Amino acid sequence: MNKFDLTHARHDPAHCLAPGLFRSLKRGERKKLKLDVTYRFGDDVIRFWGPEPLGCDDLRVLQGLVAMSAVSGNRGRGIELRYDPESEAGQQLRKWLDLKWDAIEKVGLVAKGSFRQLARELGYAEDGGSQLKTIRDSIERLWAVSMIIERGSKREGFRILSSYASDENAGKLFVAINPRLAEAVMGERPYTRIDMNEVRALHTGPARLIHQRLCGWIDPGKKGRVELDTICGYVWPDQGTAEAVKKRRQIARRALDELAALGWKLDEYVRCKWEIGRPQLSMPRCLPDGITFPKTRRNAPQVPA
Repeated sequence: MNKFDLTHARHDPAHCLAPGLFRSLKRGERKKLKLDVTYRFGDDVIRFWGPEPLGCDDLRVLQGLVAMSAVSGNRGRGIELRYDPESEAGQQLRKWLDLKWDAIEKVGLVAKGSFRQLARELGYAEDGGSQLKTIRDSIERLWAVSMIIERGSKREGFRILSSYASDENAGKLFVAINPRLAEAVMGERPYTRIDMNEVRALHTGPARLIHQRLCGWIDPGKKGRVELDTICGYVWPDQGTAEAVKKRRQIARRALDELAALGWKLDEYVRCKWEIGRPQLSMPRCLPDGITFPKTRRNAPQVPA
């Protein structure tokens, strides 16, 4: 994969819009806090939980893995883990996932490459052992997070990352994303489009968190209205003191300035109430070598989440 092969990620809106799934973390909070988020998305009740909370760095890595999963296979197409896959690699990966019952029929995708490739695609420096360790830690933290999806009488469970393996000496990285994410990538369910050029251009964690949540409910070329305190909730889902709220609003305003620098249109039509316009698509909806996945209606929620 060449530098900046990843133009966009077709992300699952349920992962993008989950309140508190990704959040701004202070030093030491990872050791003190746990992850336990339950919310309703359409007809589904989804619960995410894990031994550590997920932060801005984990959000960035998941976006990269979702994007990479679409272009990691032959001729730029993702390695598909469908029922009875044709390739030997696909058959082996299905065995590793140890899928049961109806899950056997679900689609899966693999992000295959190296830590350095992923780091470059995320906009990290070319070389840096600490950055590579940050990415590895994020992948392992994401792998540890489980999710239960309940719809009526049916329940199914995954990890955010279904499987993970790496060999730093050989420069190899293998990550299987969960079936819900894979279905979004393949166009088999509504998806949220995350522009990877924008992801690489953002500088701060709050801007990254706000960017993903806004992408989750504002389509390219469309507008939405949202209050500043709602935007603050995308970064800090917990209640704060009056002084903390004041500081959070200041940080959120600076994060919105980062989006404005990328071409987002921001109009504070009333104090602390914003109309936000998302840029039109900057890249064609296609993968390398003219390969495309089936089109699907996005149907993402059109209200602040």
